[in-house]
Amino acid sequence: MTQKTGLGRGLDALILGSERPTAGSVRELPVDKIHPNPHQPRTRMDPVDMEELAASIREHGVIQPLIVTESDQPGGYTLIAGGRRLLAAQQAGLAAVPAIIREASDQQRLELALIENLQRTDLGPLEAAEAFRQLAEDFTLSHEEIAIRVGKSRTAVTNTLRLLKLPPNVRQALADGQISEGHARALLALPSPQSQTAVLGTINSRGLSVRQTEALVRKLAAGEPSHKETAPRAPEIVVLEDSLRASLGTKVTLNQRRKGGTVVIHYYSDEELTAIIDRIVGEH
Repeated sequence: MTQKTGLGRGLDALILGSERPTAGSVRELPVDKIHPNPHQPRTRMDPVDMEELAASIREHGVIQPLIVTESDQPGGYTLIAGGRRLLAAQQAGLAAVPAIIREASDQQRLELALIENLQRTDLGPLEAAEAFRQLAEDFTLSHEEIAIRVGKSRTAVTNTLRLLKLPPNVRQALADGQISEGHARALLALPSPQSQTAVLGTINSRGLSVRQTEALVRKLAAGEPSHKETAPRAPEIVVLEDSLRASLGTKVTLNQRRKGGTVVIHYYSDEELTAIIDRIVGEH
């Protein structure tokens, strides 16, 4: 049974909680004895930000202690919180850093690293989503339990987790900052990776805002075939439509008849029509 630790209160609860007799006070630990947290949710570090932090540490030292736990390796420690400070200290050439030693399970290490980054708004949406996924799958926590631990609403946790359902190219665009989390959530309303990719191209080519993207997605979704159709559509027709949508960046409907049929290309502005024509006949 999972024990609730109330970690959503933040890192102060970790530092001010009950201590072991040999732990809790600030100690100077060798940098080379502190190993990264294997459950650290953040995977990206801004090089400019890290250089600025390293310069500050060279000048003033590490002001806020790291939080570590003893590792299985004799004399070694595993980092719980303070990943940026540890890397910057290494970059600054420090041999030792101030740290507080605590006991923590694998689950607590993940929760505390997640809390630290969320409180400092340093964590990207996909990194948060992956951390939530670990808590849900590896530690069998419900969305409600995750929300309590990280100080978020259950809806926020669920919506963040949904970002992992996006296709790889859309997730990469989000991670690279090409689109915002709002854009990404709007794309989740589209029915297929092909249509999500098509609208992603439209967002980038036209610089659509989140509201403009939501409006475009609503128009595309409203034009989708009704699930109440009596006769199912041929799979090959659906595949062709998705391919055309991805190529043209807009909704395309194929109406197949006994002999021949029609291709309907939808557009929602004069600019979009121009872009479609350029894609079909080539830009002049």
